[in-house]
Amino acid sequence: MDIVIRRAEPVEFEQLGEITAQAYLGDGLLGFGEDDAYLHVLRDVAARAQDGAADVLVAVDQDARLLGGVTFVGAGGPFADIARDGEAEFRMLAVSPHARGRGAGEALVRACIARARATDRCRRLMLSTQRSMHTAHRIYERLGFVRTPDRDWEPLPGFTLLTYGLEL
Repeated sequence: MDIVIRRAEPVEFEQLGEITAQAYLGDGLLGFGEDDAYLHVLRDVAARAQDGAADVLVAVDQDARLLGGVTFVGAGGPFADIARDGEAEFRMLAVSPHARGRGAGEALVRACIARARATDRCRRLMLSTQRSMHTAHRIYERLGFVRTPDRDWEPLPGFTLLTYGLEL
């Protein structure tokens, strides 16, 4: 299957937001389900793409069907959670359930790696992940990311996110 990674187009923002929200809900990643405040953030792709706050990338198949997306944050900004000086990060990686197992998630991560390498003075790519995201962890580790437990953090009390980093 041919997968193309490119910047999301405004006409795709709503669909990508829903793919992302449904992936998180379907995988049980939102502690408060439909009432989780983070659900609004996941759905609001336009806010992430606005004024270059972040690069929202999508994976599409040969028929231009949207398979998933990711948010790449190159040099700080309002969508950087853990990136420090000289680091980039990616967030909100999601693949539609019907497209899983076809390489879209890995292609999106590889695109983030390429963007980080092309970012001036960027020496590391970081990400946060939930403990239960085992399939994603395997992708990260296969691509050379290593756990950075000293950077684990809690966006909410008692809710720990694990971190991984890739030296560029």
